[in-house]
Amino acid sequence: MKSLKQLALGLLASIIMTGAHAAGGGIAWDKAPDRTNDMAALQNGAKLFVNYCLNCHSAAFMRYNRLTDIGLSEKQIKDNLLFATDKVGETMKAAIDPKQAKDWFGGNPPDLTVIARSRSAAGKGSGADYLYTYLRTYYRDDSKATGWNNLAFPNVGMPHVLWELQGDREPVFEKVKSHGQDVEVFKGWKQLSPGTLSPREYDSAMADLVGYLQWMGEPAQNTRVRVGAWVLLFLSLFVFVAWRLSAAYWKDVK
Repeated sequence: MKSLKQLALGLLASIIMTGAHAAGGGIAWDKAPDRTNDMAALQNGAKLFVNYCLNCHSAAFMRYNRLTDIGLSEKQIKDNLLFATDKVGETMKAAIDPKQAKDWFGGNPPDLTVIARSRSAAGKGSGADYLYTYLRTYYRDDSKATGWNNLAFPNVGMPHVLWELQGDREPVFEKVKSHGQDVEVFKGWKQLSPGTLSPREYDSAMADLVGYLQWMGEPAQNTRVRVGAWVLLFLSLFVFVAWRLSAAYWKDVK
């Protein structure tokens, strides 16, 4: 019954997350480390995604066997990451039954395949920056139904599913004068109870998870960038050759 309640809370939060999030809400976003070329980080991010996200959220445009692109063998995928299916060629579907989710909450949890590409906001940062900040700014709030709140997404409905890794924290605010009024400015965190990871380790783990979400949104992006660089280099050389050829062709023309 306890696990069912936790799952229900996660589903409800997922549905709430589909609503529009005001770009101006919450704190400034931290810059997410770029780990889309780090195979070890992507592998750890894939593990975190499967263990903590895939219970409720699908990645319907990603197949498990595509994880071979980040250095995993099909045997490693089968032995460690196939919880919702037994076929490595299947897409990453959530463990929850969509019909049950719709009956319980009126809608299915959002798909996360391209979540890192869809959360950018002008003046605040990329979708990766948002996710990196969001995953690291949960705190206890007994006034909320889930018992949690988030500085990047105030009044979020999603509970902190990673709290055992991060531990229990509360934000520290300082009152300052602004336009003649007292306003609270975020200054840092106070650790109430430790998690299984240190703060540095947790931040690194979230960077890995965000890196994986970035990669999953466009697995060919790094190849595209590398090929693009070679194409530009070729075009630069071709322009030089064409210029010299043109000069040689027209030099005797009066």
